[in-house]
Amino acid sequence: MLVVGVVSGSPHFRNEKALMSGFGDIVKKTFYLGVGLATYAGEQAGSKVAELRSQVQNLADEMVARGEMNTEEARRFVEDMMRQAQEQSQANVEAERKPASEPRRIEILEEDEQSTEQASSSDNNVDNLRQQVLNLQEELKNLQRDR
Repeated sequence: MLVVGVVSGSPHFRNEKALMSGFGDIVKKTFYLGVGLATYAGEQAGSKVAELRSQVQNLADEMVARGEMNTEEARRFVEDMMRQAQEQSQANVEAERKPASEPRRIEILEEDEQSTEQASSSDNNVDNLRQQVLNLQEELKNLQRDR
């Protein structure tokens, strides 16, 4: 009968212990990296929001100075723009988190004679439309002269 045991003082056991300790350090460092990245992203988002608010406020101030809106309208304008920006950013975040319900379909078209015929007919249509625009511009000039 053969009996195998693990002695806590054996070199093999100490290597496993060191390996597990190193793995724990890696997990800890990874966690701290994640927290640091999240903090940095939050700071960046906060600075972007502050920058956006400043730009919208400057625009509203200019419009008030030109008399295009009063101060109450400017305040509502700034609040609405900030609310829309926050809603849009939240919608973008939610869209990124949602996995696609099905893969995006990619359609591969092969160029054949029909597509080249369609292209030449569309070129003719573009030329016809350009000529019509030129004719209308000429007619508009003639009407303006006749006044």
